[in-house]
Amino acid sequence: MKSRETQLALGLKVPEKARRNGTANKLAPEDRAFHDWYRFVLSFPPHLVRKYIKDFRLDKSSVVLDPFCGTGTTLIEAKLLGFQSIGLEANSFAHFAASVKVNWNIDADKLLDRSRDVAYTALELLKLQGMDDANPIETKPNRLELQSLGRETEKLILTNSISPIPLHKTLVLLNCLNDLKKETFYGHALLALGSALVYKISNLHFGPEVGVRNPKKDVSVINSWLEEIEKIVFDLKSVGGKNFPKSEVHLGDSRKIASILPSCSIDAVITSPPYPNEKDYTRTTRLESVLLGFISTKEELRALKKTLVRSNTRGVYKEDDDDQWIAHHPGIQKIADNIEERRIALQKDSGFEKLYFRVTKLYFGGMARHLADLRRVLRPGAQLAYVVGDQASYLRIKIRTGELLAEIATELGYELVKIDLFRTRLATATKEQLREEVVVLHWPAKE
Repeated sequence: MKSRETQLALGLKVPEKARRNGTANKLAPEDRAFHDWYRFVLSFPPHLVRKYIKDFRLDKSSVVLDPFCGTGTTLIEAKLLGFQSIGLEANSFAHFAASVKVNWNIDADKLLDRSRDVAYTALELLKLQGMDDANPIETKPNRLELQSLGRETEKLILTNSISPIPLHKTLVLLNCLNDLKKETFYGHALLALGSALVYKISNLHFGPEVGVRNPKKDVSVINSWLEEIEKIVFDLKSVGGKNFPKSEVHLGDSRKIASILPSCSIDAVITSPPYPNEKDYTRTTRLESVLLGFISTKEELRALKKTLVRSNTRGVYKEDDDDQWIAHHPGIQKIADNIEERRIALQKDSGFEKLYFRVTKLYFGGMARHLADLRRVLRPGAQLAYVVGDQASYLRIKIRTGELLAEIATELGYELVKIDLFRTRLATATKEQLREEVVVLHWPAKE
């Protein structure tokens, strides 16, 4: 693998007008439709998907895959542009969100009418309990026991991530939503609640880690949900009567993709896998996953984490062995050794810190395993774009994720086309600008 300077000399150019930091990753107003039904805080932007679909010069028979599809950015853009798309996602709530966001064959008027009926029922129940959802400041609950989560279930969410009264009102609404379970748009109604929970009802904030801000004693839950319903209805009506290609989303492990998809079925891959950055991606979606029933126990959470590429120490298990896939790679081994040496020098002895060197190897091993298995589902000549970022989360040892991923890919038979700069972002630990890049690969045609 050539150095970045050598790559530049060979013509693997960095775009001169690459947008920096937050502006490059923001959802543009014109891209709000469908994407904004529920957006994973770490999502990459729709304009990046459009760029590589255009660069790849796909024809309308091409099938686009996102093996780390999150909440469906690639799938939505491919669908809007007229391409069949397939997604794979291991996080159960993100998989649900992506599945709903590409399902446009819904009676929008019926969704709105039935949602209003549910809202009326929920509001009347709350009034009987002394709660005025339209004017939460004036709420004076009767002497009743507020609904809450079970003790074990409550331990799964961040402490104080939702206040008692908004939680009670959410559970009342959720119970009323059972009336829609047999409707084809039930998922849309549930996703609307998930979005309202995160951005309007809860005490969560993202900056960039998920955390808890000053608690909201009360908030309008039913109206917040209806606002999300209206957003969905508006977008569905905007595509009413139009035909779009098929989009499908599979729940599964991207390291076992060949057991899920047919061989030689994919023409292009546009994706953003997790980064080796100590972010627990299940934590970002934890509140909605728990409240809406996608995770109920620690065992279920553990099972979910085991299907993810290891990118943080909270998802490392004794039996993990993906690191064997990169045991021969000197660059990755050196980074892991440097992390461990610095840990010892700094006398960092927590259980998580002792796993930093291991999770680094497991991450790249998991990505190698993914890329190896992916080969079986690619058609000859397939083109791939992987959005990844350099990291310094582990005791300030820099990890050049894009370069290392490119090295792994070329060892597995892929051809490196180029590494584009997407944006730079400020590293919290080192206060330096880290590169976020797109590794562009080609799967060679059979001779």
